[in-house]
Amino acid sequence: MRTYRIPQTTTDVSRIAYGCMNIGGSWDRSPLTDAEISRASRAVHAALEGGITLFDHADIYCRGKSEEVFGAVLRSSPGLRAKMVLQSKCGIRVAGDPVPGLPGRYDFSAGHILASVEGSLRRLGTETLDVLLLHRPDPLVEPEEVARAFDALHRSGKVRSFGVSNHTAGQIELLRSAVDQPLVINQVELSLLHHHLVNEGVIADRNEAGSPRAEGTLDYCRLHNILIQAWAPVAGGQLFDPAPDAEGRVRAASELVAAMAAEKGTSSEAVALAWLLRHPAHIQPIIGTTQPGRIAASCLADGVELSREEWYALFTAGRGAKVP
Repeated sequence: MRTYRIPQTTTDVSRIAYGCMNIGGSWDRSPLTDAEISRASRAVHAALEGGITLFDHADIYCRGKSEEVFGAVLRSSPGLRAKMVLQSKCGIRVAGDPVPGLPGRYDFSAGHILASVEGSLRRLGTETLDVLLLHRPDPLVEPEEVARAFDALHRSGKVRSFGVSNHTAGQIELLRSAVDQPLVINQVELSLLHHHLVNEGVIADRNEAGSPRAEGTLDYCRLHNILIQAWAPVAGGQLFDPAPDAEGRVRAASELVAAMAAEKGTSSEAVALAWLLRHPAHIQPIIGTTQPGRIAASCLADGVELSREEWYALFTAGRGAKVP
């Protein structure tokens, strides 16, 4: 698989990344089962066989069990860690953490960031995270607190590079005003069906009803050399298996994806992901399926080339309307 250089670093990563949210099984505190460990191992090795090198985690995924089971996979295969770029996220605190009755919230305090990284390193069984992302914007963020945590993590060698997730241009700019380390990644929801980051520039002067604002985030990241990672890049499977009551644009997009896949002799996953890869921002889709067959089908996207006209045909189907 071809690679991207994470901007402002010397780290090369596969064009497609693997998201580890679901490999931990259930989202409760039940222990990992042998079946869950086996399933996680098959998924991780399928991703590696497809050429994937970046593996994306978060401290909350399956209440920490996704990192825990990934650590078990690493322990069972000595030398595997050296073939990977490991990324994790922190900042979301679930309801009841650490005591019952507390609300779900976001926490970018220095103490929480430092404690979260320690927990991730312990569960993963590694001494260093290649990348740490702040998971969702904290309205109570004090950028100086984030800077203090980043400085400590960078000095200690526990985190090599830093970034954010689900942040707008303004939120990134606020953090950049305080932190010394470059913010090299912004991970956002982006797919053919959830396309507002791309669509915003097309409708800038039209004020289309119901269109969410993206605050110029995509262009900001391109301007400031920040890699865009796309989570849910196939819209949770809606592009292959739309619900019976799915709106017309969802059905139209899935039908066009299937038709293009048949024409090109590839998978529907590959076409849907190729739509993101075709964008000049060098978007890195993060796939999340645990099925080895679908992982392999997704990795085919690296070899799919879309013409400008094919890209716009998909975009139009996903919008449910022609471009203005």
